[in-house]
Amino acid sequence: MLRSMYSGVSGMRGFQTKLDVIGNNIANVNTIGFKSGRVMFKDIMSQTVSGVTAPSDDGAGGVNAKQIGLGVSIASIDTLHLAGSAQTTNNPTDLRIDGDGFFLVKLSEEQETPFLTRAGDFHVDAARNLVTSDGLHVLDAGGTAIQLGDDVTAFSISNDGTIVQTMSDGTTEGGVKIGVAKVTNPAGLEKIGGNLYRMSLNANAEGELVPTEANDTETGTGAIISGQLEMSNVDLTNEFTEMIVSQRGFQANSRIITTSDEVLQEVVNLKR
Repeated sequence: MLRSMYSGVSGMRGFQTKLDVIGNNIANVNTIGFKSGRVMFKDIMSQTVSGVTAPSDDGAGGVNAKQIGLGVSIASIDTLHLAGSAQTTNNPTDLRIDGDGFFLVKLSEEQETPFLTRAGDFHVDAARNLVTSDGLHVLDAGGTAIQLGDDVTAFSISNDGTIVQTMSDGTTEGGVKIGVAKVTNPAGLEKIGGNLYRMSLNANAEGELVPTEANDTETGTGAIISGQLEMSNVDLTNEFTEMIVSQRGFQANSRIITTSDEVLQEVVNLKR
């Protein structure tokens, strides 16, 4: 069979995967804290028809190798952890990290390693716990679930994550700080849905996750901005452009298969 046919098949598979990623990006254009993905390609190993000949002592020149490529494959599907634009909501429990870092959330106290998220649309439940929209507990800088006091009448959140609580007697307390985690390689985190990420061995050394404070110059965590949300970092202009390129690439590779089929048909017709 013709090598070009298999090369065309590999190209169609690659562009189909790219279209899948682009479709997911566009679908999440309004998802809070969403980070877009991209597909990178690499060529498959080439078949060497003849090897390299070095220049000889009698003056003959060298000859380059003759190689035929065998198609394309997916090199990586990257998650681009670029900052999304800010949306002002004026809701005190809507939080945005201005810089590096992730919020830490847990399903329960029994969960050892918390999940990470950039979506800061938090709420206060009936038990005065600070939770996500799905009911996961938001953790403080010590890795403990945050719960407001019984006699709290109002509260505000500062840039370093400190929750300043106003008590019923008019006094204020500010001992609890919202936890933030710094990740060395955010692209190494594993997406698990629900705007959540799971720690992996390629995100931090040995998969270690240490809660810390926000707006910390030593660890490099960003400041927490109350009353704002981080929007999706999907650029529709770029996504639609890449969609056109992927569509044309898919069509071109399908034409390769069609042309290869016509050549094979001519070979079959030689017997007639």
